Amino acid sequence: MSAREERHAPLTAPTALYDQARHLLGGSAGGIPPWRGYGLPRRTATGARPLSGEEAWSGVREAFSPLPGDAVTLQRRFARLGVEARHRHLVRSVVAELPLPAGERDAARTLGRRLVRTASTVPAVTAGIALLGRLGTLEDVACLRVLAVFRDLTGMAVDALDLLDRRSAAVVWLAVRARRDELQPLVHALWAGDRRAVRAELVSLPASPRFVNSAVARRIAEACQLTDLLDGDPDDTRLLARAGGLLVRMGQSRGDVSDLLAYRDGLRVYELVVSRAGRLPPTLDNAAMLLSLALDLSSGIGVLLDWPPGLRAALLEALGRLLAEPRWVSAGASAGDAEQRRRSDWIRRTGRQPFRSPAASGGFRIEVVAGDPAHRAPIEARVLIDGRPVVPALFGRGPAHSPEYLLDDGRLRAGTEPREVQLAEANCTEGCCGALYVTIRRDAHQVVWENWRQTLPGSREPAPALPACRFEAAAYEAEIARAATDCSWSWRTRAVARLIKAGLVENPDLLSRWDAGRGWIGSGCDDPDTAVVTFWYVPGLASGRPERADRPLQFRWVITDDGTAPESQAAAALRRLAHEDPKSYARVCGGSRERAEELGFAWPDSP
Repeated sequence: MSAREERHAPLTAPTALYDQARHLLGGSAGGIPPWRGYGLPRRTATGARPLSGEEAWSGVREAFSPLPGDAVTLQRRFARLGVEARHRHLVRSVVAELPLPAGERDAARTLGRRLVRTASTVPAVTAGIALLGRLGTLEDVACLRVLAVFRDLTGMAVDALDLLDRRSAAVVWLAVRARRDELQPLVHALWAGDRRAVRAELVSLPASPRFVNSAVARRIAEACQLTDLLDGDPDDTRLLARAGGLLVRMGQSRGDVSDLLAYRDGLRVYELVVSRAGRLPPTLDNAAMLLSLALDLSSGIGVLLDWPPGLRAALLEALGRLLAEPRWVSAGASAGDAEQRRRSDWIRRTGRQPFRSPAASGGFRIEVVAGDPAHRAPIEARVLIDGRPVVPALFGRGPAHSPEYLLDDGRLRAGTEPREVQLAEANCTEGCCGALYVTIRRDAHQVVWENWRQTLPGSREPAPALPACRFEAAAYEAEIARAATDCSWSWRTRAVARLIKAGLVENPDLLSRWDAGRGWIGSGCDDPDTAVVTFWYVPGLASGRPERADRPLQFRWVITDDGTAPESQAAAALRRLAHEDPKSYARVCGGSRERAEELGFAWPDSP
C-alpha cells in the first residue's frame, strides 16, 4: 500500500478511544471511573492468523520505520502488519527505544498528541501514550488522565503521568486500583480537587493495613500532596500522625520496596514527622507509629533513601530521645483489650532496639525485627552490610527470612564447603516472583558471601552482577552467635516454640518413637498467645518400615500460654512428648480425609 493510500484509506473504527472514555466518564456517578476502570471496546475478529512473537516484534518495528507523519498512517500500518491490541506492550517497548534525534522530537510529540486524541485502535493509542511518556508536557496530563480509565491502559498512562504530574497519576491510580469502600470518600474528594475535603477524609481514613498497603499509602501521599498539607497546618497533630502512618505503610517489608523509594517527598515527610513528633499526644497508636519509623530508619527500607550526610542518624537520635521520655514510655500502660496489650508489650520489648546501634555502622550486622503486631508484620532476620539492609536493596519483593530459618537452623554459619542460602522469598512464592540467594563459605580467616542469585520465573532480564563480600571470620561468627542468642525481640509463646524446636532437634526420638516427624513449629501474629507444633505421622516410621510414606497425616498441637517462663512451658511440652503419644491430644490438620479415616482419626470439620 502506498503512503497516499495509507493516508486516505477509510477507518474501520472511527470513534476515538479518547472520546469513548470521555463518554463513559460522563455517564458515571461523579464522573469517577469504577474500581478496575472500564474494559476496552471489543473489536470484530479479523480472522487472520495470529502473529508469532518474532513476527509481532518485526511488525511493530516496521510500523515506525519511518516515523509516520499522522495518526491515520500509523493505524493503517498496524492494521496491514497484523498488530493488534494484545501487542500493546510490544508497541510500548518499541516506542521507548525509538531513536528520536532533537530535530524529530517536536514531530514525534505532535504525533503522540494526535494519537491519544484521535486514534481508535489500542496499538495506536498505546504508541501515543508511550510517545508522551517520553516527550509530553503538562498540557498532555488531562488527556492521559482520561485514557487511564481503560484498565488495559491504566498502567502505561499512569507511568506517563508519573513523569508529568505525580498528583494526577496518583489520583487516577487510586480511582482505578483502590478497591476498598473505606477509601472511596477520599478518592471522591481527590477526583473533585476539593482540598478541604481531602484533608478531612485523609485524617479520618482507617489506618489498618487491610485498607492501606504500601502502594496505596504512596499514592495517597502523592495525591494529597502531603508535604503541602503538613506545611499548611504545622499544628495539626491528627494530620501529622496520619503522615507518619503512611510512611510506616510505605516502608513495610511485605510491600514493594519501590513504593517508599519512589516517593519523592519521602525525606521531607520523615523530617517533618520526626521534628514535630513532640507535639503528638503520647497515645499507644502514636508510640507504635514512631517506633515503627525508628525501626525502618535503623535497619529497614528507609535506610536506602538518598539521605544527606548525618540526617538519618539525627532523626534516629531525636526519636530515641523522645521515646525515652516518661510520658512516651508509659504510653501503653492503660492498654485495654488483648490487641492493645500485645502492642504495649511489643513496645516494651522493642522500644530501645533501633537506638542501640549507630545508624551508619559498617561491616556485617543482623537485626532481628518484630514489627507492630497490629500490622501483622513478619519477623525478619535483617542482614545489613556496611549499614545497608541486603534484602530490600537487592531483592525487594518480599521480607527477609525469619530468625528461626536463618539463625536457629544455622544457615548463615560458614564452613569450608560452600553453601547456597535463600535469604528471602517473594511474598507470593518463589515460583511466582522469585527469591534471593547467596553462597556462603569460609576462606581461611575470612567469610565470603558470593555468587548472589535472584530467581524470577519468566523474566528476560539478567540478574544484576554483585561483587563478593568478605568479612573477618571471628567478628562474623560472633555476630551470628549474638543474633541467635538475643531473644529480646520475641514474645513468650514464640520463645516457647523455639525452645521446643531446639529440644526436638537435639532429641528427635521424642517424636520418632511415635512414628512422627517434625513439621513447622512456631507462633504467629494471627494468634500470638499460642505456640503451635505440627508433625507428620507415618505408621511404621519408628521401626524403619514406614507404611505408605507418600500419604502421611499431619497433626497440629496448640499450646496455650499459661503465663509461666518460656523455659518452663517448653520443658513441660517436651516431657509430655516423652511420655504421651501426641496423636492422642493433637488434631489432624493435613493429609487426606481417606487416609485419616483409614487410620482411625477424625478429619477436621470445614471452617
